[in-house]
Formats: sequence, C-alpha cells, structure tokens
Amino acid sequence: MRVLLDTHVLLWAVLNDPRLTTAQAQAISGGEIYLSSASIWEIGIKRAIGKLDVPADLFEIAVDAGCRPLPISWTHAEAAAALPLHHADPFDRMLVAQARCEGLRLASSDTKLKAYNVDLLG
Repeated sequence: MRVLLDTHVLLWAVLNDPRLTTAQAQAISGGEIYLSSASIWEIGIKRAIGKLDVPADLFEIAVDAGCRPLPISWTHAEAAAALPLHHADPFDRMLVAQARCEGLRLASSDTKLKAYNVDLLG
C-alpha cells in the first residue's frame, strides 16, 4: 500500500499518540510511506509561532522509519488550486492534490477531506 501521511498522522506516529488508528499504524509499519514537503512546511510554521513542540529530529525519525519525501510539483500546485473550497486549510488541500495526482491513499483522520473524493485511510 502506498500512503501519504497527513501531518497529524505523522505526529501521532512519532509521538506514540493513541489517536493513531490501527489501520494507520499498520499502513505505516508495512506500506510505502510518503511525507509531503507541505507537512514539513506546516510543522516549521507551527514551531516558529509556538503552536507546536515536537522533537528537533522529527524528520530524521521519519526518514529512519522509511518515509519517502514527496516534493510539491507544479502539477500538485495546479491540482490544489483547482480543488473546490470544501476545506480552507492550504496544507490539507495540497495533501489531497498530491494523493490524487500520485495515486496514494491519504492517511488522515480529518473527515472534512471526504468531500474531495480522495482515498482516505482513517
């Protein structure tokens, strides 16, 4: 299974948060896992404004666990811009666009994303 992690799912996995679902945990342990540049950007912004306190080596932990980087391409940007405004969060919209463009399941517990007809792993 090829899976793109939503930012919160990455954090839950790294921090052993009980909100990580069994399906998400199984996919992370046995799948081909991707981490978007959008998530790295989102975490960096939230760290900078004091909304998030995570380990400094968070991304090293993710890479060591097998996460593959997923850069943002022009195709992804165009797809995100073309999405209807079901969800206002630009990071989540980018993750939806990337998942759809790359044929990935999106591991997310954000039920608002169902409106985008994306393959969600909740």
